[in-house]
Amino acid sequence: MRLAGVMVLAAALVACAAEPVSLFDGKTLAGWKVVTCEAEVVDGAILLKAGNGYLQAEKEYADFVFECEWKALSTNMWDSGVYFRAGEPQGKFPWPKEHQVNMRKGQEGSIHGADRAKAVSLYKPGEWNHFKLTVKGQTASLEFNGEPAWARQGIVPAKGHLCLQAEVPNGGQFLFRKLTILELEPEK
Repeated sequence: MRLAGVMVLAAALVACAAEPVSLFDGKTLAGWKVVTCEAEVVDGAILLKAGNGYLQAEKEYADFVFECEWKALSTNMWDSGVYFRAGEPQGKFPWPKEHQVNMRKGQEGSIHGADRAKAVSLYKPGEWNHFKLTVKGQTASLEFNGEPAWARQGIVPAKGHLCLQAEVPNGGQFLFRKLTILELEPEK
């Protein structure tokens, strides 16, 4: 399926859906489970402060549109990500295995199995960046700072957690704000 077609499909799905729900109240980490890292709220944003781990949304999601703004605080190296339809970590790494939209320096906005060049070119160093991730059926697509970045097929499992990755020792601190999710009706 062509990237433009996926983005048009995503826009049509959003147009006929309900309103997005906030995943972050700007004051507390209510609704999030902190796993093997330190996080706090600073000036209306989630600060991933220390550790290797993640924040996991308490609810699992199937088909959805997730939006957030994020900012890397380090100026020489950064590494974080958004996991979706994620399960629990397995093996030696403290992060989920499932799908990650990367925020590592030089890989911003990329996902395994899709061309990363377009996504990386959309990153704004030192600024707030915006992700709009649409997941419907086995297809995921990303708009990065208002531009189509990629679309990828083969997204399984059909449901899982949404997580914000903390990889602070090697990647520095990150801020997240304006986290919303719009659940979509499953395909019939």
